[in-house]
Amino acid sequence: MGCGMCGAGLLRAADALLKALGNESVSLLLPATAMASDAGGQLGLVDPGMQEVVISPVIARELTTGNLGPRRRVEFTLPASTVTQQLPVLGMAAAENLFDSVLGIIYGSDVFHVETVVPESFAGTVCFYVVTAVE
Repeated sequence: MGCGMCGAGLLRAADALLKALGNESVSLLLPATAMASDAGGQLGLVDPGMQEVVISPVIARELTTGNLGPRRRVEFTLPASTVTQQLPVLGMAAAENLFDSVLGIIYGSDVFHVETVVPESFAGTVCFYVVTAVE
């Protein structure tokens, strides 16, 4: 007789934990995929722009930095459920593709650069993505 939790239950529990401990939001800055159909767009002369993807609930935790390092380092814990929901909308197959495409993270009025992304899993289900970002 099995005594494990199913993946959907784990994701709901992870979301509830993030809401209870932080309930903040961040925006992921991604390059826009729509291009102008004229000659300038086809030659790459037109800036396609950027799009923002809002992720919530998020826990943000300030990390210490050294004297020679970046000014600020923040660890964001993102829900895997929200990240997974955004993938088909963005036309991406995996969360790794999403994080590889991220140009920056907007938190409050600051923009951070993604340094590392670590998927955190329990019982074979990815529940969180821990993103370390620097300003």
